[in-house]
Amino acid sequence: MRQEGEKIAALTAYDFPTATLADEAGVDIILVGDSLGMVVLGYENTLRVTMSDMLHHASAVTRACPRALVVGDMPFMSFQESKEMAVRNAGRFVKEAGVDAVKIEGGESLTETVEHIIRASIPVMGHVGLTPQSILKFGGYKVQGKKVEDAERLVKDAKALEEAGCFAVVLEGIPWKLAQRITSELTVPTIGIGAGPHCSGQVLVLHDVIGLFSKYAPRFVKRYIEAGDLVKDAFVRYVTEVKEGKFPTLEYSYGD
Repeated sequence: MRQEGEKIAALTAYDFPTATLADEAGVDIILVGDSLGMVVLGYENTLRVTMSDMLHHASAVTRACPRALVVGDMPFMSFQESKEMAVRNAGRFVKEAGVDAVKIEGGESLTETVEHIIRASIPVMGHVGLTPQSILKFGGYKVQGKKVEDAERLVKDAKALEEAGCFAVVLEGIPWKLAQRITSELTVPTIGIGAGPHCSGQVLVLHDVIGLFSKYAPRFVKRYIEAGDLVKDAFVRYVTEVKEGKFPTLEYSYGD
């Protein structure tokens, strides 16, 4: 798609109904992100998400997506301990959940891990910049690559991931000019999230796009609908009608 000049549209999804809608809408890549820890499971960050969590949700998503490429997000401590662990867990994503590829956060230091996974015939998407699994090291969700030396490191990281065999690299939370530079220097697509308009494609969290998650709203998020307000209004109306005896009427009841 990059060679043809067409932008790549990616979204996260974590369940069958929303993944079905995303696939039918023409989303190119559906990422089963560890962000489910925050927008689905209610954690403060992604660090508590487990492989069991990811496999459970990824399985639901793959069943909904006959067309889109489904990528499983390797959660915190599912690949850091050893290359063997990384291959084993990536294999579980493919074998048990049916994903098409996996995503790993990290740069040059993870190239051997990436290579081992790819040798097992599992495609890998890279992820550099503001990597949420590193928030303890970063001291929070802070834009990365503002300093010259940090920017050069991210360029080096992205190139190393490409050389290791990644089919695409996510660029998250970095200045748009840096993202533009990295995109121009790589031959594989870059997928931006909070990285400006010059990446090969974009990804956002589904709950942010439709206005279902208001606890944390980054600057880069565009809400296309306030579904949370619509859903809450429906719930309020339902509660009111039940308490007032207006639901169910005979219209919603079985006869003899």
